[in-house]
Amino acid sequence: MAVFTPLSDTQVADFLERFDIGRLVALEGVASGTENTTFFVTTDRASLVLTLFEQGEHDELPFFVELLDYLAEHRLPVPGPVHDRQGIALQSLAGKPALLFPRLPGRHPKAPNLAQCRALGDALGRMHSVSQHFTGHRPNPRDLHWLLAAHHRVLVYLSPQDQALMSDEIDLYQGAFDGGDTLPQGAIHGDLFRDNTLFDGDTLGGIIDFYNGCTGDLLFDLAIVVNDWASDADGSLSRERHDALLGAYLKRRPLTESEREHWPLMLRMTAMRYWLSRLLVVYVDPPAHELTPHDPERFRTILLQRIEQGTLALPTRSHS
Repeated sequence: MAVFTPLSDTQVADFLERFDIGRLVALEGVASGTENTTFFVTTDRASLVLTLFEQGEHDELPFFVELLDYLAEHRLPVPGPVHDRQGIALQSLAGKPALLFPRLPGRHPKAPNLAQCRALGDALGRMHSVSQHFTGHRPNPRDLHWLLAAHHRVLVYLSPQDQALMSDEIDLYQGAFDGGDTLPQGAIHGDLFRDNTLFDGDTLGGIIDFYNGCTGDLLFDLAIVVNDWASDADGSLSRERHDALLGAYLKRRPLTESEREHWPLMLRMTAMRYWLSRLLVVYVDPPAHELTPHDPERFRTILLQRIEQGTLALPTRSHS
């Protein structure tokens, strides 16, 4: 973990001249970056986060800017990018695409409590309600079509039992999701784990890191959240956290009958999505920088729990 592109105080001070946000007071490199270079920037008027994009598809950055602008305009707790004096957010610094964001309050919840689950469910329900009307488009890079194409690359590294598990599951998803029954679509976060949120006590300070953001099934986004936020160490679902999160979400956006029908299998498919992506990092596509890969076993365990135990009943539709 490192700052991949060092910057001097002078470089950043000159960069800040493009904006109406004050003069540089302090610059601090953030060591926890995994793909991009991040600095905390303090001016005499604001606390900010400066991100330089080191890899990925730079032509997709306008989608993320437009999505964050849109969500911020709808008062969602996201870091709307700072625009310069000409109204432009996406910049260039040290030869890299650069964005400047307000620094949001709080820290990542390692073991979210029920109040935090309710706050996140409420915010995600609000986000999905408005994101259905966002006109930008980016295909989901980790959807069923990706699963179909990518899973063959890891089969040789798996036991015969796990090979069969993966292949059988993906066949099942294809039968359920590849037909004509379209689930509600919208802009989604695509990776809303606990470490992509900030909490100040029980108050949600912000939802961050939208770089997996895309257009896709809203249910896909919700299932990723529930698998991370409401799973215990053994992969089983915590009834209390499950109901707190989903109860708050459903008050903002009730699920359709088709979504309720597909919910158990969507939990399984999103568990598979992370089992596969983590296997790929371990065996096929190691990260560009020295990092400790996430353990694929976590999501294999969650997948097996969803298969063996099913899912919990969804909270009843709320009219409040």
